[in-house]
Amino acid sequence: MDVQGYKWVRWRVWLCRLAALLSLGLLLMVFHWRPRLAVLARCRSCPLALADVLLLRDSFGQQHVVEVLTEEMEAGSLELLGQQEEADWRDTVQLHKEEKTLLRYYLYEGLRYIWLDRKGAFCRVSVLSEDWTCRDLYGFQKGLSPQEQSLRRCMFGANLIDVPVKSYMRLLFEEVLNPFYIFQVFSITLWTIDEYYLYALCIFIISVISISISLYETRKQSITLRNMAQFITNVTIHRDSGEEERVSSVELVPGDCLIIPQDGLVLPCDAALLAGECLVNESMLTGESVPVLKTPLPVGDRTYSSETERRHTLFCGTHIIQAKGGRPGGSGAVAVVTSTGFFTAKGNLVSSILYPQPINFRFYQDAMKFLLILGVIAFIGTIYIFVILFRTNVTWLQLIIRSLDVVTIAVPPALPAAITTGTIYAQSRLKKRGIFCISPPRINVCGKVSVFCFDKTGTLTEEGLDVWGVMESGPAGLSELVPDPKLLPPGHMRSALGCCHTVTLLRGEPLGDPLELKMVDSTGWTLQEPEGEGDAVHAAFGGHKVLAVMRPPTQRPHSLGTTSSEAIAIVKRFPFSSALQRMSVVTVSHEGRSALAFLKGSPEMVASLCDSDTVPAQFSSTLRNFSSEGLRVLALACKPVDVNSDLTNIERGEVEKEMQFLGFLMMKNLVKPESPEVINILTLAHVRSVMVTGDNILTAVNVAKSCGMVRSDEKVIFVIATPHTAEAMPSLRFSEEDVGASAGQSPRDVTNQGLYQAGSSYHLAINGKSFAALCDHFPEHLPKVLLKATVFARMAPDQKTQLVKELQQLNYRVGMCGDGANDCGALRAADVGVSLSEAEASVASPFTSNTQNISCVPLLIREGRCSLVTSFSLFRYMALYSLIQFCSVLILNTVLTTMADMQFLFCDLFLVTLLAIVMGRGGPSEELHPWRPPASLLALPVFGSLFIHTCMIVLGQLAAFFITTTQEGYIPLNSTVFGAENLPNMENTCVFALAGYQYIIMAVVVTKSFPHKKPLYHNVIFLCLLLIHFAVMTSLVLYPGPFLGQIFKLYNFTDMNFKMLLVAVAALNFLVCFVVELLIDLGILNCLRLLRGRRPSKKQYKRLKALLSDSASWPPLDQTLSSTEHSVISFS
Repeated sequence: MDVQGYKWVRWRVWLCRLAALLSLGLLLMVFHWRPRLAVLARCRSCPLALADVLLLRDSFGQQHVVEVLTEEMEAGSLELLGQQEEADWRDTVQLHKEEKTLLRYYLYEGLRYIWLDRKGAFCRVSVLSEDWTCRDLYGFQKGLSPQEQSLRRCMFGANLIDVPVKSYMRLLFEEVLNPFYIFQVFSITLWTIDEYYLYALCIFIISVISISISLYETRKQSITLRNMAQFITNVTIHRDSGEEERVSSVELVPGDCLIIPQDGLVLPCDAALLAGECLVNESMLTGESVPVLKTPLPVGDRTYSSETERRHTLFCGTHIIQAKGGRPGGSGAVAVVTSTGFFTAKGNLVSSILYPQPINFRFYQDAMKFLLILGVIAFIGTIYIFVILFRTNVTWLQLIIRSLDVVTIAVPPALPAAITTGTIYAQSRLKKRGIFCISPPRINVCGKVSVFCFDKTGTLTEEGLDVWGVMESGPAGLSELVPDPKLLPPGHMRSALGCCHTVTLLRGEPLGDPLELKMVDSTGWTLQEPEGEGDAVHAAFGGHKVLAVMRPPTQRPHSLGTTSSEAIAIVKRFPFSSALQRMSVVTVSHEGRSALAFLKGSPEMVASLCDSDTVPAQFSSTLRNFSSEGLRVLALACKPVDVNSDLTNIERGEVEKEMQFLGFLMMKNLVKPESPEVINILTLAHVRSVMVTGDNILTAVNVAKSCGMVRSDEKVIFVIATPHTAEAMPSLRFSEEDVGASAGQSPRDVTNQGLYQAGSSYHLAINGKSFAALCDHFPEHLPKVLLKATVFARMAPDQKTQLVKELQQLNYRVGMCGDGANDCGALRAADVGVSLSEAEASVASPFTSNTQNISCVPLLIREGRCSLVTSFSLFRYMALYSLIQFCSVLILNTVLTTMADMQFLFCDLFLVTLLAIVMGRGGPSEELHPWRPPASLLALPVFGSLFIHTCMIVLGQLAAFFITTTQEGYIPLNSTVFGAENLPNMENTCVFALAGYQYIIMAVVVTKSFPHKKPLYHNVIFLCLLLIHFAVMTSLVLYPGPFLGQIFKLYNFTDMNFKMLLVAVAALNFLVCFVVELLIDLGILNCLRLLRGRRPSKKQYKRLKALLSDSASWPPLDQTLSSTEHSVISFS
């Protein structure tokens, strides 16, 4: 974030106040719209250290103005801090002549930034705690003194996620200063001076109602969000004096030692767990409904990070269901506060709702550009009217009013509001289908998605897995497949299956990861947990602190005549980590005779941590065979541990090395029945599907084939990239055989026949290690791999995020669908992130679906396309409505007359407003079409159709005008008077009649249905309204009657043939516009593109696709490329 400092200049401030007074507040209005101008006018640039005001430019190029705040600190308070922190914290101090200690800071989007003199910059206050190591956190276990806590509260601020709820007066002030309402005030004033009292009154009433509804909804949303965000409770903290104190959660600061009761609580801050275990419901945060077991943070000198230490971090807003093993008596747990307020995970969620990222979507950018174009048209119209009326004998007041009135007609102030109608309808329909959205503008973005990434487990496949079989490793290699783990002989493999997990008990019922629950259930072992102090249990296992006891089932005598039913105690758990691809436990046998460590994880990772002598020779081929069948394969290992060592505080790195390989556990993960159907729908709609998983690459390829991402007649080519090592240079290889698991095998010969031809079907598959090497050493090949890669396996969470961003670099609109647990980063980085969760909103993504399968994805894309098409229709309709009225006023003003008050009112409110409101109704098409709707308003078909329809409008009104003036009974206007005084007259009546029909005609013409919306007849209200409007308009033309004629100031034509001729002109106008729109939809305007010649696509991936289709050498099969080589195709 770019920050510039400014200091108040007194004489400039007073000068601006004087200018504001003289301009009747106009200058203040400009300063409100452009705060940067206010700063430049009142201040001078200065160093940040002396600044009173800061001008911030965020990463999106938007500018913000914030004021630097100061807070006096207690004298001598800094001496309370330890030597390690003192140097950093002293940076926040400024010593003035009065020797006062002042803290200088500013608040931006809820976050506090403090001045650090040593760094010469304002930094997030979290910088004071971001260098804490795990060992430092354990140092806080003794607690803070009241003085230390007070100082930290001064630095970090209150532990409060404070959502500002503005008063009605403040909201009214801000709403009225909106350019839209300023324009309305200007228009109403102008109409009042022009004696359009009724019209001005109606618009005023509508504006008041609109403002009232807007204020009510805004305040209601703010209160709802504040109630969700602001959580205050009483918590127990540990003081340095050894006492425990009950305090308000608002007073918590980073470094406080938090005591968590056995029954748990809703956490008011982020905290690192130091003692005991906690069962936590994190559905608010991740959307994951399965409770997660949190274990104590390992002691070490590495820097603590809540992201890398997720399994040891308790997040704000999550519900701790149960805490145990951390306090005397075996109940409760101990944690240290690491983040407070907006710096917490919950604060991050609230911040993303309060301050959403600006959406880089062309539709919204073009809408503003088009308003400027209408402004230019209004300016030209103003000059034209001024010149026309200047030649007549109108007064200067009338001249100015008539000239300015054109501006209020040509620029529709309701245009920005009208184009959101489609989004509002779509959001309502999505909510009924169980899809919740916290960022409505992204609904339109859904309509342009070109590639959708899917997580595998729990998204494409079922969450639960069934145990398929076990293979045990021995001196002779791998055993035969044992289908039921209960049939395994007693030994380390059986113990590993029974003990290597993080399953826990809640009210006697086992809870945990579905995979681990199935694994434990298949062994028949039972889980017990110590109650109370658990001294008897600890003593039974050699005095070690026991977390859980696993008891095997009663054994039948085996052929060897041995039985075993000894219980095993789990004394240390290292939970599963996606980044590490493994988890482990330390166990102790009965009476503490021996200790064993068990490891479970991905086979490749487990094998890398085992002694090579213990890994069987058939490891790679067996893994390949089972993975190719689509089975989820896990490997297990063990090693003896010194039973007399401190097992409770043993480090993970010490446990997870030099292991002995035990064997494989195979689990069947079935593809959800909806997945193949949805993937097929997306493929037919030309939306590319990509799988991003943490599973084995062969398992992922099998699932990709099962769900239809890879067809049976398509080839899969594996991308193997290796990084730079001491022994070898980086290399890149494309092979039809996965040689990643066994580099020693020579790849089989393959033929390239047909592969290099344009349109040939092949898919690339790559794992996380190769993806990292490809990004680091072969960036020139990365775009080409991304273009054809369908399977990304063994991907860490941060690699998923990187993949989404790399696809966006190729100008793809990227969708991501996952369960929210390991995909948070990717879901938020994607243009459209969908989290499968039962929660209505989560920090994970803009969209949350409570349907636990991917059937929500086509629905979301269909709604997005429907909303985008509706927004286009409404935009064009509002623009054409302005141009119809603009044209009518210009024609009538030219002959010194105008439209009547009631005519304006009838057209604006009865005809246009009602049609615009219901036009967006009617849901999306039932099918997903291969053609995506355009997103640019300035594209040739959109701009071309607006131009042609405007010409038809002008010709239609001029035709009616000239037909009228050439009639036998034509009565010329009185040229000595102007405006309403000339009413009723023939010219006004004929132009009003045709304009009225044109409002109805254009509503039909610009309303699109096929292929992205249901046909027009599904929108029954819109259809009925069209018929009513047509009937009313026809009655006004043919049989107005004396009453309506008087109200609308209509001239009473007696010739029925003439009136029928006006209806015929309107019918012809409709026919021409309808046919023109039909031809434009069929691509008639594309012939104009042939004149300029074929241009390459603006989208990078399309240009790259065209280049690769002409290549005869990509991908180079079974050739090893080094990082110094360049491909035949270069692309930039």
